[in-house]
Amino acid sequence: MSVKILFITLLLLFVCVSSAARHPSRSRMCCIKVTTLNMSPEVVGETYREQAAGSPCVKAIIFNTEYGQLCADPNAQWVKDRKLC
Repeated sequence: MSVKILFITLLLLFVCVSSAARHPSRSRMCCIKVTTLNMSPEVVGETYREQAAGSPCVKAIIFNTEYGQLCADPNAQWVKDRKLC
């Protein structure tokens, strides 16, 4: 193998690894516990995401807050009220 081909191969490998390190795959958060406490005042915006149950994840409604994501019980009354807005 020529030195030129080896150099190009190593350069391409370095670029691929560097790119992967800068842009790690975004795996979605998985709720393993939910809250039933009324956290409605902490919720930012009107969007939410529904999570289906599947080990280890539990059924949840995920809201955004100023401090991150909040896993809420889909059967809690405040969650039902919030989803209607």
